[in-house]
Amino acid sequence: MTAERIDLPQGTLDLLILRTLALGPQHGWAISERVQQMSSDALRIQQGSLYPALHRLERRGLIKASWGTSENNRRAKYYKLSKNGREQLEVGKDAWEKLTAAVAQVLGTA
Repeated sequence: MTAERIDLPQGTLDLLILRTLALGPQHGWAISERVQQMSSDALRIQQGSLYPALHRLERRGLIKASWGTSENNRRAKYYKLSKNGREQLEVGKDAWEKLTAAVAQVLGTA
């Protein structure tokens, strides 16, 4: 049974990438696969969104990239969380929890 797909609110993709990389270094395709798996197939990250987000996070110093060899013996860029990225993940998670609690409260009053 496939879950209903959900469009990501703006800014959520960065948080999902940081959370995924908190599990360990991964290449782009593995990041998108992990998000899909962790969301029970509800979230799918398109390549056209993923790689610009990875580059943006790298420019901001939240992740670091290095070249390596993938499971299928291909050259791949691996990303890992930086110290700043780990801190940003905690800030982002806190903000997300406050936002979702506030939205749930408003929706619950209808």
